[in-house]
Amino acid sequence: MSDDRAPYLATGPRVGLRPYRPEDADEFTARARESRALHRPWLFPPDHPEAYAAYLRALTEDPAKTGFLVCDHTAEGRIAGFVNINNIVRGAFLSGALGYGAFAHAAGRGLLTEALGLVLPYAFGPLGLHRLGADIQPGNAASRALVRRAGFRLEGFAPELLFIDGAWRDHERWAITAPRA
Repeated sequence: MSDDRAPYLATGPRVGLRPYRPEDADEFTARARESRALHRPWLFPPDHPEAYAAYLRALTEDPAKTGFLVCDHTAEGRIAGFVNINNIVRGAFLSGALGYGAFAHAAGRGLLTEALGLVLPYAFGPLGLHRLGADIQPGNAASRALVRRAGFRLEGFAPELLFIDGAWRDHERWAITAPRA
């Protein structure tokens, strides 16, 4: 695999963020399949090419969404995870909902923490957002720890917020707002 640093939106010491591309389908879906045990029951990233193509279309054609692949500089730019901003609302709200996941080979190494450190300035800068939220199922300790490290605050509890894996799931509501100038 090649290290495609040129198209990165932002880079840190170990990771770079870049847009999803059609040619990432094989690697992304293989990583998703390898990571099922890590992701379930929280996440269901696309794990076959047709699902990836639909996912890519949604992220690139819907103005209320944007997404980034997290690529590992220490491993020839391999895909380590992803960070998406969904439900982007303009106007007085200026907010988005954060979604993310590390793949199993990269989990527990701090790569997603570094990636969120790159996404937040982009969200609050070029995207012009004021607020990012993250809805997390209460049992997902790793996700709660990640957003806490990134500076998110717990704002509340929402019973039966999202329909995931065949059932309405409770979520904790976490958020962060843009730094004041």
